[in-house]
Amino acid sequence: MRHQPRGDSRGILDPGRLRRQVRFRRHLPAPALRPWVEHYWLVDWDLSEPLEQHVVPHPAVNVVFQRDGDGPERGEVAGVGLALFSITLAGTGRVSGVQFRPGGFHPYWRGSVAELTGRRWPLADLAGRWPPARDHTGGACDGTDAERCRLLDSLLTGWGPEADPVTDEVIRLVEEIRTDRTVLRVDAFARRHGLSTRRLQRLFLSRVGVGPKWVIRRYRLQEAIEQAAGGPPPDWARLAVDLGYSDQAHLVREFTAVTGTSPGAYARSLA
Repeated sequence: MRHQPRGDSRGILDPGRLRRQVRFRRHLPAPALRPWVEHYWLVDWDLSEPLEQHVVPHPAVNVVFQRDGDGPERGEVAGVGLALFSITLAGTGRVSGVQFRPGGFHPYWRGSVAELTGRRWPLADLAGRWPPARDHTGGACDGTDAERCRLLDSLLTGWGPEADPVTDEVIRLVEEIRTDRTVLRVDAFARRHGLSTRRLQRLFLSRVGVGPKWVIRRYRLQEAIEQAAGGPPPDWARLAVDLGYSDQAHLVREFTAVTGTSPGAYARSLA
């Protein structure tokens, strides 16, 4: 079991700029929640000029609480994002977010997580169909980091996740895809685990919200983004082959389609 949140910045397209201009940190949830929750992420800002930030989403559901200035706190459930997520922060504000492990929201939602994919639902709109949405009355953005995390722990524990061995197995499968760069094809991955391709696809759609091919492609693309941002330019042709793309042009097309810029231009923008 990990005792610290992951230190990588995969998905954040300009993590250095983010950390220079806002307070961004991650914290682990209470141990009982870690089978399903990746980490809490907290952001506080006091900006003289607006800050636009772009994120390539993980195959994960987030529950996000935000307060701008002295306004009211609002909460939402954000399903797996299929497109580049962009947000502009201005003035002062706070966010307390929960990033679930891919598949980890299913014990809370108890329906097909694909219902949420590509959608952001205010908790107020979910109160009639998802009872836990009624339980939050504010305060997730108040106090110290420890106080904010304790409130999130209490909230998630009170929502009563239901353990499910099938979901636990899906969570392990996604983690294997994330950490094993040799996982490049859905059919081969399914055979490795004694599953049919169709069965694997159904499990991922219902528990994660997207299919296994999408998960593989997203994690391999995030690896390419890390390589582009990590120092000397990589050998793009070799990296494309290593990550399962047909050739360098295929990698460049997908990188550009998702991030809005080519790998070379992205690397130069961070120099």
